[in-house]
Amino acid sequence: MPDDPESTIEDPVVGVAMGSESDLPTMQDAADVLDDFDVSYELRVLSAHRTPDAMHEYARTAEERGLKVVIAGAGKAAHLPGMIAASTPLPVLGVPVPTTDLGGTDSLLSVVQMPGGVPVGTLAIGGAQNAGLLAVQILATGSRPALMDELHEYKQHLREKAEAMDRRVSAQRSKGER
Repeated sequence: MPDDPESTIEDPVVGVAMGSESDLPTMQDAADVLDDFDVSYELRVLSAHRTPDAMHEYARTAEERGLKVVIAGAGKAAHLPGMIAASTPLPVLGVPVPTTDLGGTDSLLSVVQMPGGVPVGTLAIGGAQNAGLLAVQILATGSRPALMDELHEYKQHLREKAEAMDRRVSAQRSKGER
């Protein structure tokens, strides 16, 4: 067991940042996908409004710390993805977190409306699972080409699940026509 509680077996290549602990249930979906593909990541709470200095430092140092992609999720004003993107050259995937006020539409508009030169790859409201998959795809085309084989297997598994659903629904329809 390492002496330093901050150390990990493998340095993270994906940063998963959220604006508040309340965003974790949504952002956990990204972490789960990264776990499924054995991609190392760090999970952080960084508020663009409450801890702007820590958020800026995190983004500014992400590349030198070895990150390749940042997934950032926030609700309501949802400035975190854009503020991280403003401070790093790394790809930033923005996840609008669902809210009780407007169902996440407020978050979506905050994340997607970025000025020219500061791109954020915006996912669907609550789309952390796809953010995790997109991060894996980015890594597979660059620093982790071995992931491409796993992605092919994943896509095959999705096809098989869809085909099984089709067979079940078709069988139900056939039974109903008798």
